[in-house]
Amino acid sequence: MSRRNNVRGPTSALTEFLRESGITPTTIARRVRTQAQTAPQPQTEAGPSNAADTGTTDAARNPTEEYDSDHLDEPEEEEPTPKKRKLTKAAEAKLKAKEKEKAKRKKGKKGASDDEYEDDDEDAYTALSKMWKGDLPKPPVGSFEDCARCDKQFTVTKYTLAANPPPGFLCHLCAKASGADPFKKPALPRKRKAPSDKRKVVNFEERKFPTLASMCIELISKHIDDVEALGDIGGINMDEIAKSLARNRSLTPQNVPLFYDIAHTKLTLYDATNLTPPALCTLASLNPNLTHLRLDFCGRMDNTVMDAWSTSLPHLKRVELLGPFLVRAPAWQTFFKAHPGLEGFLITQSPRFDLECMQVLVESCPGLKELRLKEVGKLDDTFLEPIKLLAGTLASLDLSYPGVEKTEPLSSDAVIDLLSAIGNSLTHLDLSGNINLGDGFLFNGLKPHTRKLTSLVLANLPELTDAGVAEFFNTWASAAEEDGLTPNPRLITVDLSRNEVLSSDALYALLKHSGPALTQLNINGWKSVSDDALEMIAAKARELRWLDIGWCREANDWVIKALMDKCEKITDVKVWGCQRLTVTCPRRRHVNIHGVEAQSAM
Repeated sequence: MSRRNNVRGPTSALTEFLRESGITPTTIARRVRTQAQTAPQPQTEAGPSNAADTGTTDAARNPTEEYDSDHLDEPEEEEPTPKKRKLTKAAEAKLKAKEKEKAKRKKGKKGASDDEYEDDDEDAYTALSKMWKGDLPKPPVGSFEDCARCDKQFTVTKYTLAANPPPGFLCHLCAKASGADPFKKPALPRKRKAPSDKRKVVNFEERKFPTLASMCIELISKHIDDVEALGDIGGINMDEIAKSLARNRSLTPQNVPLFYDIAHTKLTLYDATNLTPPALCTLASLNPNLTHLRLDFCGRMDNTVMDAWSTSLPHLKRVELLGPFLVRAPAWQTFFKAHPGLEGFLITQSPRFDLECMQVLVESCPGLKELRLKEVGKLDDTFLEPIKLLAGTLASLDLSYPGVEKTEPLSSDAVIDLLSAIGNSLTHLDLSGNINLGDGFLFNGLKPHTRKLTSLVLANLPELTDAGVAEFFNTWASAAEEDGLTPNPRLITVDLSRNEVLSSDALYALLKHSGPALTQLNINGWKSVSDDALEMIAAKARELRWLDIGWCREANDWVIKALMDKCEKITDVKVWGCQRLTVTCPRRRHVNIHGVEAQSAM
């Protein structure tokens, strides 16, 4: 009786093939034993009858132990089958489940290991196919192999790739031709930072108990679609509700009439994204007495809306719009002609506003005091000529970030020429993003022509230098006195952010000139300013209320401590990107510190 052992370890392809062909260690051992037993027997007389009798007798006498080479492939004698035990129903069900699982395994899994199959389930074809499933080891480096595709002999290296489909290996040329790169390094798995190594951002904000009014505003905003009327809740609370709705973009044509009233003279909607042109036309019909109107994100406004406003808002004095993309030049011109008393026109991102619109605006509204043309695509030097006609009345001018239709939107000479005409009346000037403006603009434009400026915004002007800005502030007042003119007063608001070349000298000069009057200061991006200069802010600008020193790399806890100790009116400090600050930096009640970045291990 032969013994079968179904548990096998890993075998080579050759061993597997021989076993499937019936050549196993057991059969080889039996052959050797048979030869050993038959060798010493004495020879008998030759004769066909004796040979036949002897062979038959030996085979009958010892059929299980003695084999010769002629009978290796003959089937073994079958043992009498034992009497089967009767299985219970539970055992039969369990046996059937195992058989089903085995059948599924054979059908569904390709390239399974040898351990998943019984010996009786394998045939010669299965055994031969297993020889080419990756079991063959890669030839040693330096040996010679024939390419499976081009049949050329090549030297095996560590970059040699196996053929797909197998068997065999490919030379480098055939490997590249197949789309695989044999020299490509395997991509390393991306390592994720442990939670303890990640950056931790801390905002120190004052925690306040919600007031009854704030709780009511939050409740109204949550159920705004169920509110029938807001009633007389005051302008401040109405504005807070509008801000609350803008946070989740809940303002719709159905609930916006809650903010309308025939007696209203000012209206601000912080997110008009969902308001369609008919809804914006209704705004003018239900608020005919408006004098100040502000709409943010009014991208759906078109010519029909401007035409409706031209007739339904006769008292409009100031209009501020963010994103009126669809309004065309004829509609703008009609609106200007219908409002000759317009005093403030402030738009952002209007690509269709052109030179002709600018000319009609100046001619129709000679009393214009505020003008903002921010991110207007067609803005160039030709726009500045009509603006000169507003000399003596224009107090606020914003020509920041002109569009990209022109390679050089505003030149330094054109801006200097403009300031020579209107500089005496300006109190606010914003020329951010005009990359052609440099130190020459400061000395030839601002210094000789401005006399009332209190707010200056010159962000993102790469042509400015630290020495030039420092000299400008150091000589601004003295130059006017030498010419017998009234010097410009101290600045209240200064924004010189995103000018990375500005440093300590410019900050010292700015604080010396305007420090006592400063209430808002933005020097974000002055990466090389020293900590001593930053501490000087607290010593010179005691009236400061808002400060942004983000990405000033020398800012540390001592700078914040000086601000907390000396600037009693300060309420907001932004310190994004200041890596020397720690979570233990000094704090004070009623002061919000935004962006303290420190490792969580601190």
